[in-house]
Amino acid sequence: MTTTVDDPVSLPPALREFASHSPEETFEYGRTLASVLSDSALVLLQGDLGAGKTALVKGLAEGLGVAREEDVVSPSYTLIHEYEGNGRRLYHIDLYRLEGTTEIATLGLEDLLPGGLREAVVAVEWGGKLPLHPQQRALLITIDITGETSRILRASLL
Repeated sequence: MTTTVDDPVSLPPALREFASHSPEETFEYGRTLASVLSDSALVLLQGDLGAGKTALVKGLAEGLGVAREEDVVSPSYTLIHEYEGNGRRLYHIDLYRLEGTTEIATLGLEDLLPGGLREAVVAVEWGGKLPLHPQQRALLITIDITGETSRILRASLL
């Protein structure tokens, strides 16, 4: 089943709120999420340092068939990683080190976002920093740390 992120009914309840007890379970959440995303989707990730945002993207990449888990690393310093394969594309963006909308605007991200030049799933760590256009639809996943390895992942549509 394929859905777009602007269709809240199609987001399975198990993906709306998920209790993860390990990085492996967060990875599996990402794999499952990949199976319901359209080829052009924006996924914003929010959570403290170490919450599991990159683990989720690793699962997303593997689920999309664009990269293996071990090939996906945080783009904290490079800002954007592109993975492509299996007829799909994933942009993995990390806005942690950027401050303000002016600095973010210089990246040209509008070309990567759904409706831009290429069809792709775009996963943005520290996604709350990304200014969205009023008509831009996105899936926001908030990861709350509840223990040493446990997390609560909550997905909502923007």
